[in-house]
Amino acid sequence: MMNLNELRTWLEGRLPSLLAEHKVPGAAIAVSVRGEVIDAAAGVLSKSTGVEATVDSLFQVGSITKLWTATLIMQLVDEGKLDLDVPVRLYLPEFRLEDDSAAAIITSRQLLSHTAGFEGDIFTDTGQGDDAIAKLVKLLADVPQLFAPGEMFSYNNAGYVVLGRLVEVLRGKSYDECLREYLFTPLQLTHAANGPYEAILFRTAVGHIVNEDDGEPEPSPIWALSRSTAPVGSMLNMRPRDLLKFAQMHIDSGRGPAGQQILSTGSAAAMLEPQVKLPELGWMGDAWGLGFSLFEYDGGPVVGHDGGTIGQTAFLRICPEQDVSIALFCNGGEPLPVFTEIAARVLGEFAGLKLPELPTPAESPAPVDASRYLGEYSSRVGTAVVSQDTEGRIWLEKTPKGAYAEVGDRPERIELVATEGDALLPAQKQFGMHMPHVFVGDDGHGHALFLHTGRADRRVDA
Repeated sequence: MMNLNELRTWLEGRLPSLLAEHKVPGAAIAVSVRGEVIDAAAGVLSKSTGVEATVDSLFQVGSITKLWTATLIMQLVDEGKLDLDVPVRLYLPEFRLEDDSAAAIITSRQLLSHTAGFEGDIFTDTGQGDDAIAKLVKLLADVPQLFAPGEMFSYNNAGYVVLGRLVEVLRGKSYDECLREYLFTPLQLTHAANGPYEAILFRTAVGHIVNEDDGEPEPSPIWALSRSTAPVGSMLNMRPRDLLKFAQMHIDSGRGPAGQQILSTGSAAAMLEPQVKLPELGWMGDAWGLGFSLFEYDGGPVVGHDGGTIGQTAFLRICPEQDVSIALFCNGGEPLPVFTEIAARVLGEFAGLKLPELPTPAESPAPVDASRYLGEYSSRVGTAVVSQDTEGRIWLEKTPKGAYAEVGDRPERIELVATEGDALLPAQKQFGMHMPHVFVGDDGHGHALFLHTGRADRRVDA
């Protein structure tokens, strides 16, 4: 069995070639085993400057921020300032949705577990002031309800905007101030920033995007999304080692590096309790807790979260029973195969766990009666049309709109093929994997009501 020094040597030798193989400009990684941490980095922070990535470089953590927002919420529960099971409106009377009856009963627990049921990809820029989050919450009044609160899982970014606003109201401080006072400081973080004005003081990564098919990743013209979505994942950035301090606090039942209780033992445990089972989505996990994605690996449970911003991707996996955690940050290219190779080695050697196999199409996929799936599904950030040609091949035409179109997503046409259950797989890999497209529910006429890829897009045709 390898020790941590041997792992560091392996990472320093393997990481540069892995990045080259998968067109990742730069990356940084940290691994913690029973509180001992090693880290490594390779590549560049920006192709335009050539500045080398180091272990102390800051990368955006994207939606891993949601774990920090969830932790701030659970601290309020510990203090008796918030009850997860009463309507959010008790604390935020201004919380409104298009369906007022749904808005009146949605709870913080449902927001934390992505079961609130309203459309979630709302990224409106409301400015750079401390009131940005409050302004965005007010703009949710015309957002439609997709399904009844608590009915099922659908990843909901806007729900975490509401949670961030809850933190601000109950603390009487901005979200950034709360992160720094209640998490950065007690965790003794030295390389973490709440946005560009703080990140500029450090060696900081720039995201890279591909502007044409089979092109090379190039520096993105936009560094981050809007401040209004800070609780969702638009602003927080740090080095991997600092993210693992946060992970270690959760492994240690809420205790910080000085032995102080940052989060109660009960709340730390509650965050890892399953709240909702997921469809068979492959990479996203088996269930969701209060913030955490929950996985069943071969050998035991794993928890974590991933994050994606404009040209940056972050991965966090925590093995609570084995006291092992890993964080990998990348700034473009295809990071998933980089993570899977490293995580398989780390979790196998130090936690005795085996990563689950990702779904792959059969060599000769069976023909499919696609009548249940055909039609148009839509959200504020995209439209998906499923069709079948005269040869029986199934096609998905995706057209980005709104925020996704603004950051450079392009229309695409992909072939879908048969797999197990009520799902189809892309014939070709996207982002390093074949993401299951699961068809859920019934519109009353024998057709699927939702196309589910982590987010549930509702059928909009007759």
